[in-house]
Amino acid sequence: MCAAPFRSPPSQQSLIQHFNSILSSGFKPFLTSLRLPLQMDVSKTIKNASTKLLNAFVDSVFEFVDQPFLPSQSNFAPVNELREAVTVTSIEGEIPDDFPEGIYIRNGTNPLYGVKPTKSLLGRSNTECKTFKIEKQLNKRSFLPAVEGDSLSVLSAYLLNWLRFGEVNKLYSNTSVIEHSGKFYAIAENGLPQEIDSFTLETLGTWDVNEARSQPFTSHPKRAPGTSELVIMGFQATKPFVEVGVVSTGGKKLLHKVDLKLNRGIVSSEIGVTESYTVFLDCPISTDINRLVQGGPLIKFKKDEYARIGIMPRYGDVDSIKWFDVKPNCTYHIINCFEDGNEIVVWGCRALESIIPGPDFGKNIFEWFSSKFRPIGSVGQSGDAVTEDALIFSRPYEWRLDMHTGDVKERNLTGTEFGLDFPIINEALTGLKNKCSYMQVVDSIASSAAGMPTYGGLARLYFEELNHEFSLRKG
Repeated sequence: MCAAPFRSPPSQQSLIQHFNSILSSGFKPFLTSLRLPLQMDVSKTIKNASTKLLNAFVDSVFEFVDQPFLPSQSNFAPVNELREAVTVTSIEGEIPDDFPEGIYIRNGTNPLYGVKPTKSLLGRSNTECKTFKIEKQLNKRSFLPAVEGDSLSVLSAYLLNWLRFGEVNKLYSNTSVIEHSGKFYAIAENGLPQEIDSFTLETLGTWDVNEARSQPFTSHPKRAPGTSELVIMGFQATKPFVEVGVVSTGGKKLLHKVDLKLNRGIVSSEIGVTESYTVFLDCPISTDINRLVQGGPLIKFKKDEYARIGIMPRYGDVDSIKWFDVKPNCTYHIINCFEDGNEIVVWGCRALESIIPGPDFGKNIFEWFSSKFRPIGSVGQSGDAVTEDALIFSRPYEWRLDMHTGDVKERNLTGTEFGLDFPIINEALTGLKNKCSYMQVVDSIASSAAGMPTYGGLARLYFEELNHEFSLRKG
């Protein structure tokens, strides 16, 4: 981790770990529902004879092997340096007197023992959460990765992790950094945020809103306009599938919590807000424990299933939600939401297929990603006309939802020649109508060669001067 919140581009490694995070948050409640006698104190469990037998079994059955990086992937390899703060003494030019004070914090994957998979990739961030301390104490890789493999291997790995450590998987805290009430938190979808010291980057502890929150957080909560309250969300593979909440301005109280009572488990990385409403996406990328137990994948994108957007008053209940059916899609990141007369406008980065969980078991990951990221030509404003291999490219998209009539208007905000994702706006305008956004531009050629998403530039979108003949200008 290095020392203002930033969405860093994902490597193939981080995407796989994001999938692993989702598995973790979904599988733990399932084990609990089986009523297995697994509630153990970790420090006592390590000394227990049965745990030693389990560790011996795991050591004899599973072998961690080197995960080589291709030359094109070396920029995503772990680093070993953990250094003290460095004072910058050489500055060319002058820093303007009115330059705003601030801090830049970024987190990402950096395994304690390198990248050593068994049948999958293993990694975590250097945030010292509970699972980090377990491996640090044991001085070796201990948590079995369970990203690739058939359902039996996934179930076995998670069960063995739970029996030995009381956790089904590592807590990564490597997806985003958020700030609330002057405090900074590293966060990923598979657990609660970890508070960090913004100067030393030391981990200060888990933020559970004074024990009021146990379900995972979204990595991209939103500050409500006008109140500075934090709107949060968490998803898992067992009921309640999704819970939405509101945290007080001071961060010490959970003011509101509601179960959306969805009839399926979903993967949803983002939540939106307007001045009066909370916005959530229900896309057909589902988590299904029963499917996993029956031999299928836990996570699967089913493009023939429905997609919808829910609008709920900030302190509303499940009966106050107004649902709008939209074209099936996969949208991980929201640009912004705002109210425009009777309409709620939602801007997001929409794709027609999900990059998670990746190829089916047995297929070559590198070849799959390489084919999916092949460059494509522009097909005009109809983003639904792209080829099969281009479905995972996300592009800026607009939904206009009429709260009075229930009508939905959809359109692409740019052309389709370039993939754009990881949007960022002036956070002071979150939930309000804004004029522009910065996004990262997918470098199709480099992505195809590397077999992972690679970004080659920044695009600034002016929403009041949209040009569907979007072009990339190198600086």
